[in-house]
Amino acid sequence: MKRASTLFLAALMVCLLAVPAYAASFYPISVEEYTYGPLDELRIDKVYQLSRSDDPKDIPTGDFDRGGYHYVLLDVVKTDQSETDAKDYTEIVTLETDTKDMAVIIQQLELSMEVTTEDGYTGTLMPDYPGITVEAKGYKTSSRTVTATRAYPNLSDADTSLIPRTIQDGGRTLTLADVQWEEAGGFYNAAATYSGTASSKYATGYIATVEYKGEVTRTSCDTVLYTATFASHGETHFENSPQPTQAPAGTEAPDSAGMNWAVLVIPAALLLGLAGFGGWKLVNYIKDKKRGYVK
Repeated sequence: MKRASTLFLAALMVCLLAVPAYAASFYPISVEEYTYGPLDELRIDKVYQLSRSDDPKDIPTGDFDRGGYHYVLLDVVKTDQSETDAKDYTEIVTLETDTKDMAVIIQQLELSMEVTTEDGYTGTLMPDYPGITVEAKGYKTSSRTVTATRAYPNLSDADTSLIPRTIQDGGRTLTLADVQWEEAGGFYNAAATYSGTASSKYATGYIATVEYKGEVTRTSCDTVLYTATFASHGETHFENSPQPTQAPAGTEAPDSAGMNWAVLVIPAALLLGLAGFGGWKLVNYIKDKKRGYVK
C-alpha cells in the first residue's frame, strides 16, 4: 500500500511539474505581414513599445504558426524614441572674499558646476572668467592723528602770536600744538608743531559675482520600440490532426495566465484518492491484465 501511494504521488508531481509557466509578456502595437527578397519569403514584423524601465526579455520571440506557415525569429531591432531638447543656461553665483585681487578670487571658484533646472534640464556649466565683477561688501571709517612742523626764523620776540595758528598740509587743516624757541644773535627762531585728525574709508570685505554658463538638455520622450522580425520556414501540415478553431464573434479568447486550474486540481485529487484507498488494487489489476489473467 505504501509503495503504491508513493508511485501515484510521484506521478502526480511529474504532472504538476510539466505544467508550463505563464510569464507576463507584452503585446505588439502593430503587426505587418510582407514578402522579402527574390524568393518572396514571407515575413512578419511585430512592433512593441516599452518604457525604459521595462525588461525587453519579456517580449515573445518563440516560434509560431500563422496562416498555415511556421515562423521563426530572425532578429529584434531596438529603436530609441527619446527626443532631446537643448538650450543655453546661466547660473549666477556670488562669493564672499576678503580681497579684490582677481587672481586670488579665481582660485577660490569651482571649475565646473552640475545643474538640474526646475523644468528638468541637466548639464555642466563653466565659469565666465572675463565677466567676473567684484564689489565692496561694506565700508568703515578709521581716524588717526597726523602732525607737521614748520620753522619760523628771525622773529623779533618769542611771541606765539607771531606764529600762524593753523596751516594746510596735504589737504588737511592742522592746528598749532607746540612751539620751540631758540635765540640767535638777538633774534628768535621758532619750530612750530601742528597736529590734526585724518580719516579714511576702507572696505570690510568684497563680493565677487560669477556667471556659470553652458548648454543643458532634457529628454522629452521615454519610450523604446522593439521590432521582432519573423520569417516563414515553409508550410505546416495538419494531416490527421484537428484544425484550430476560432472563437465565435463577440467572445474573447481565454487568457493563458488565467487558465482553469480545476483541470489540474480534479485529476490530482483523484490520483490522491486512488493512492490512499485503491491504489494497490489498481496496480494488481494492471499486472493481471498484462499476464492474461483478466479479460
